[in-house]
Amino acid sequence: MVKYADDKDKPHIRACFNAVPKQLAKENKKYQWSKVESGGRGVFYRDSLQWLEDADIIRRCYNSNITGLPLEGNAIDNVFKVYTADIGMLVAMLGGTTRADILQGNLGGFKGAIFENLMADTLIKKGQSLYYFQKDSGLELDFLIRYKGECVPVEVKAKSAQAKSFSTIRKHPEKYGIKHFVKFGDYNVGRDGDLLTLPAYMQFLLDLEPEEVILETLDTDELTRMAREFLDQK
Repeated sequence: MVKYADDKDKPHIRACFNAVPKQLAKENKKYQWSKVESGGRGVFYRDSLQWLEDADIIRRCYNSNITGLPLEGNAIDNVFKVYTADIGMLVAMLGGTTRADILQGNLGGFKGAIFENLMADTLIKKGQSLYYFQKDSGLELDFLIRYKGECVPVEVKAKSAQAKSFSTIRKHPEKYGIKHFVKFGDYNVGRDGDLLTLPAYMQFLLDLEPEEVILETLDTDELTRMAREFLDQK
């Protein structure tokens, strides 16, 4: 993985990469430099993490404390989660028996992190940048996406459950400006008002193509005539 990196950078690159599963196992999945190595600081590891992202090995998911567009404009640069760019990479990092554990449902608390990384993988392969919502009050949404011209929260659950943050934001559309919600998990296809529930295996069906913007053809001659009339009145 680090064949083409400078020798002095290789230990830090490996440390940042190896820390990804530990970071995702935390309740608060924000990437913390102190969890890379004891006493770690961003000044030592920032370039190494960027190297991994430039190599398409990991992808950052930036926090936004606003549920609105544009997502890029609302992102907080120094607050982010880190996912592997491919779900197979994360599963391989977890050990040789993890595939069997997934099939047998023996993953315990780490199952949610795998489902989240799977969603991140899907969004990455659809050419999307990654964003999530979190506030100091504890409100958190797994992902925010631009869908048909709106900011839409996407929640990913390893089991059928209703996250408290999700319920709170659904109850206050006037405050958060959210009209539609999508939730993937152990569900059948269903709709409950503003909430669309889908089984996890249908993530790849999300249509995230940019919405088509059609502008009417402008009559430049008419605009010129109107401008002249306006100026003549001055």
